[in-house]
Amino acid sequence: MNINEIIKKCQKNNSKAQATLYELYAPKLYAICYKYSKNTQEAEDNLHDGFLTIFKKINQFKHQGSFEGWMKRIMINTALEKYRKDKVFPLINEESIEEVDTLDIDDETIKLETLLNGIQNLPNRYRLVFNLYILDGYSHKEIGNMLEISEGTSKSNLSRAKVLLKKELTQSQQQNLNTFYDEF
Repeated sequence: MNINEIIKKCQKNNSKAQATLYELYAPKLYAICYKYSKNTQEAEDNLHDGFLTIFKKINQFKHQGSFEGWMKRIMINTALEKYRKDKVFPLINEESIEEVDTLDIDDETIKLETLLNGIQNLPNRYRLVFNLYILDGYSHKEIGNMLEISEGTSKSNLSRAKVLLKKELTQSQQQNLNTFYDEF
């Protein structure tokens, strides 16, 4: 069964087609949910809620664009809606954070897992802005609308996210070097 057949059957509320669609896309969409969630439990909740939205709105999908892209936007919006509802953004001492334009980290020595953990450890709004801007290519204006913040706040949050990420990655590199030297 190809994806168009699965979509048509899902539009008719066929539970087997819905299960097939879930099995096909859950791993990819979970990764997106995790990127925008505080932890694995919240990512699982967002994945579940996102699929409910997909099945509810599947009749609205226009076959002109990418179905996977359409589902990805639903997952991102599901996670962002949770943040807009909760409005739980911890206060951070922003005076202690300097501005930075680029992350000058030796990417040859950073493991992907370390980078992903560093991003996941950012404060919620900084992580959201970082992911939306850097990883998903949204503009600051779009991010501002999504998170209900100003464009300037989005830019500031991105800059601060970069500083915190650079600090964490630098510390991680230093720990790796110390471990390496301790072994000799």
